[in-house]
Amino acid sequence: MLNLGLAIAFYGGEFMEIMVDVKNINKDFYTLEGELNVLKDINFSVEKGEILAILGPSGCGKSTLLNILSGLLKPDFGEVYIKGKIGYMFQRDHLLEWRSIMDNITIGLEIQKKLDNNHKKRIEGLLKDYGLWEFRNRYPKELSGGMRQRVALIRTLAVDPDILLLDEAFSSLDYQTRLLVSDDIYKIIKNEKKTTILVTHDISEAISMADFVGVLSRRPSTIKSIHDINLTVEGDKTPLSARKAPEFKDYFDVLWKELDIYEK
Repeated sequence: MLNLGLAIAFYGGEFMEIMVDVKNINKDFYTLEGELNVLKDINFSVEKGEILAILGPSGCGKSTLLNILSGLLKPDFGEVYIKGKIGYMFQRDHLLEWRSIMDNITIGLEIQKKLDNNHKKRIEGLLKDYGLWEFRNRYPKELSGGMRQRVALIRTLAVDPDILLLDEAFSSLDYQTRLLVSDDIYKIIKNEKKTTILVTHDISEAISMADFVGVLSRRPSTIKSIHDINLTVEGDKTPLSARKAPEFKDYFDVLWKELDIYEK
């Protein structure tokens, strides 16, 4: 059940606005081999402006969880409370090669018949702020992989979502590009003050980008733990500077042990 509503929690004398609240989510699939238990009693919440990373071994149901949050799948049991609109950024950029960068960014609004002057001005501002304005009339094949991912994020932001879902958004990039793009996208997310949930199998990426990291077990997946990430960095935090924090290795060691990579 997907509910669009407002959730407020009271913590330490302050009211906190909860943007995503997941309660007792269960999901099974049925195959020729029989029933496949994927998610079991998943519970978590994300407050406004926070970034939550979900880590888990391959095949544990990370993408299934995002699909439930987005409404693409329905849980068999449990409830999802969402406040506001969702933007979903997939593993691949899915840019249309025959459309210019500007036309790729506006396609969602065109389909919804919502492309007005206000949206156009917002898109122009995003392109200028994040270094893509001069490429607006180019085509995807003329851009690097990192730039294509930035375009994909701006396309997602063009509809002004309140919540971003990122599904292994950097996995198609080489390591060096991945580091640079994660820095770019982190800055955009924080500048735009978007509540974000990202799923990844990369421990370092999760620690460096997220405010909290949740660890999924093997199937049927449960949330084993949620870690509050507090890193000591000089100046403003970015994913690159976060990797230099003295606490980084300790978080990595703890999360590595929890990931159940070698369990059978």
